[in-house]
This record gives sequence, C-alpha cells and structure tokens, in this order.
Amino acid sequence: MTRWTTWLAMTTATAVVIVIAATDQHTNLSLGLLYLFPIIVVGMAAPRRFVLLYAFVCTWLTAVFNRSPLTMGASLAQDALVLFALGGTGLVAYELTRRRRREAEHRRVFELEAAARREAEEQLAFVINTSPAAVLTMTDAGDVVEANEAAHRVFGVESGGLAGRQIARYIPALGRVPTRADMTHTFHTEMRCRGERDNGAAFPAAVFFSTYTTAKGPRLAAMVIDTSAELVDREEANLEQLMASSRVLVSAMTHEVRNLCGAVAVVHENLARSGTLTGNKDFEALGTLVDALTRIASVQLRHSNRQVRATEVELLDVLDDLRVVLDPICEEAGIPVEWCISVSERPLLVSVDQQHLLQALLNLIKNSHRAMRDVERARLTITVLERSDAVSIRVSDTGPGLAATDHLFQPFQTGATCTGLGLYVSRALVRSFRGDLRYDPDPTCTFVIDVPRVPKEWAPGVRTISHDTYTAAAR
Repeated sequence: MTRWTTWLAMTTATAVVIVIAATDQHTNLSLGLLYLFPIIVVGMAAPRRFVLLYAFVCTWLTAVFNRSPLTMGASLAQDALVLFALGGTGLVAYELTRRRRREAEHRRVFELEAAARREAEEQLAFVINTSPAAVLTMTDAGDVVEANEAAHRVFGVESGGLAGRQIARYIPALGRVPTRADMTHTFHTEMRCRGERDNGAAFPAAVFFSTYTTAKGPRLAAMVIDTSAELVDREEANLEQLMASSRVLVSAMTHEVRNLCGAVAVVHENLARSGTLTGNKDFEALGTLVDALTRIASVQLRHSNRQVRATEVELLDVLDDLRVVLDPICEEAGIPVEWCISVSERPLLVSVDQQHLLQALLNLIKNSHRAMRDVERARLTITVLERSDAVSIRVSDTGPGLAATDHLFQPFQTGATCTGLGLYVSRALVRSFRGDLRYDPDPTCTFVIDVPRVPKEWAPGVRTISHDTYTAAAR
C-alpha cells in the first residue's frame, strides 16, 4: 500500500466522520452505527495505530452527540462496548486487507517464479535438443527415459525410438554403473569406453555421467560424445609426426651415407690413378655404384631438408608440456627433479619444431633415467640459460657418467642398448631446426640442447620465472 493511498483513505474517512458527527448533532437519532464505515476504510488502508485512533474519536463523538433519551447518560461500559465494536471492526478489516494483499503478493511471486522456471526449462530443453552431444536419462534398471535428437543420431536410431530401450545395448559400460539404490553417494565422473550403434557398428565414446534421485526413484544422466573424429585426427597427427621424424632420420642417415660414399669414391679414384685395376670390370662397376649411391643420398637429403619447418614458440610452454609428461615418470622412479629456470621479463621465443624438441628432451631424460637406476642419490636437473642469440637447455643427472665419448653421437655404436640410435636421432631432430645437441661432462653428466632464439621487442610483464626448485618425488 502506497503512502498516497493511505493519505487518501484517511482523508475520506475523516470527511465521513465529520459529516456523521454534524448530522448526529442536529438530530435526535443515534447515528453511532454509521461510524463503522470510516473505520473500515481506515482499516483497509492505514496502520493499526490509526485504526485505534479513529475508534477512540468515533466513540467519543458517539458519547458527546448522542441525545437520545434512551441512551442519555450511557455508562462507561457502554462506551467501552462501542469502542470495542468500532476498534474490532477496524482491526478485522485491517487483517483481512493485509492477508489479501499478502496472498496477492505471494501469487505474484509464485507466478514470476513459475514463469522463470518455465523459461529456464525451455532454455534447458533448447540447449539439450540442439546439443551436438547425446544427452540421455535412464532409470536405475538402465531403461532410457528421455534422449535428445543427437542421441538418436549417435546411436543410429529413428527419432523417439530410444525411449524404453536398455542403454547397455549401446553403451555396455553404463549398464554396469551402480545407482543410488546400490550406493551411499552419487557419481559425477567421466569415462572412455566403446559404444555401439543400432546397426552393430562400434565407435569410441567419451561418457560424462552422474546419478541422482527423483520422486520416482534413482536416475542416471549421461552425455555421450562420439570421439571417432578425434581418434582419426590423433592418428593422422601421429602419422604425420612419425613421417616427419622418419624424414629427419633418413636425412641424417643419408648424410652419413654420403660421407661414406665420398670416402669410398676417394679410395676408388686413388686406385684408378695407380692403374693397377685398369680395365677391371668389377672395379669399374664399383665406381658406378658409388656414384649412383652418392647421387641418391644427395637427392634424399635435399628432399628431407625441405620438410622441416621451424616455428616461433614460447619455450616456457614447451617446458610446461615436458613437466606434465616427466612428473609421473620421475614420481614412479623416486627421482627428484630440479628445475632451474632464470629468464628475463618477456616471452622466451625460440625458433624450433615443438614436437622434435620434446622428443629430443624426452630421449635425454630416458637415458638419464636408465643411467640412475642403481644410483643411491639420484637427481635430475633441468636448467635453462638464455643468451643473446640462443637458449641452452641443460639436462644433468647424477649417474656414473659415460666411459667413452669419442663416438657418442654416431649410430650403431658397440655396446649401446638396442641400435644405439637414441642420441644420433635426437641430435638429428634438433639440427633439423638449426639447433644443436652436445655433451658437457663438467661437472656432471650433462647434455645441452642449443636452440636458436627469435629476436623480438621487449614485452615486460608477460611472464617471469626465477630459480624454481621442484622435487617431483617429494609430492
């Protein structure tokens, strides 16, 4: 009730009281009953105190202007009865009006909440129905209650045909999820599993599901995503990476073959000059084979070098990816890792192939891991040092070191595990983007990867990392 409405009601009630009092004064009739009308008006619009005030005023006017011989000299009890009747009527009107007003307010709030609820339900239904992911709800027995259009497309079922079917027919793993009837807590998790379409075709699926309880019993809600495209993209990316690494390896091998062919060609030329094998068909055939092999190696080398393209990347982001892969390995082996990174306040941009650099770093770390298997105090240290034109990444370990380093980066070394190609391939990968991999025995067994730096303008405040010691095994 507004202040203006209250003021208007009280003004009207006052005018009616004045009219009744003036009429009562000039007549011999008792008009005290008419005071109920202004009292009701005040009770419908004014607070309680005004209701009681008007009741007292009207009772006094009734006692003063009542000139009826029957009521002349009415007792105090009669005045109290009049006051009670007038005040009670006004308070009843006040309570009824307030209750009606409160009910109207509650009805308005309820209608607003219902409208908001309907709008939220419509928006939620729109999001679910237009979602590219399959969204389903199931009973505790695994029967599908509701499913959106995407679910019918994913499982290859006609629209509206999933309701009532067993979800285990399409996602067997969901059929084994316990419901609230079996558990004391709810599930909110995800899983990777195999799905099956209505025609029997299988597909990889990512499932996000949760259990909840309704008035009709336990329910299971799930969102199913067909990850076939993701699998294809990942496999294609792995194939491209494998091909890129193979090209680098072939390039490095053909480089070595060309060097050997060059040496053989020199020996062949010296023998040809001596004249001792002049006219020997086998000797001439050997020279032809050497020339052909040299040309093949040179062509393959040039072709492979065109395939490698370095890009500008943030070295600290590459090291973050390395840490994600490295932490579980070192935690399992109990090897603490110390990161010593000290760079200036700017993005540390380098010109590298990110995957090649990660592969080279992982190969060095795996070598260090094997070297420290029997070491009592194993520790792996990764240090980043920046120079004006390059950045050095040093991988050091507390292993026993290397007995011989003369042919360290040559393939097929005697005494090496497997083929002995690890360091050879790693250096080839680093050199593919004009970096270098070298060995530094002082003070510990250390391999250093030098990567070319990208000259950029200073960008203060992008990222600052100082000496950061991180022990993976102690987590």
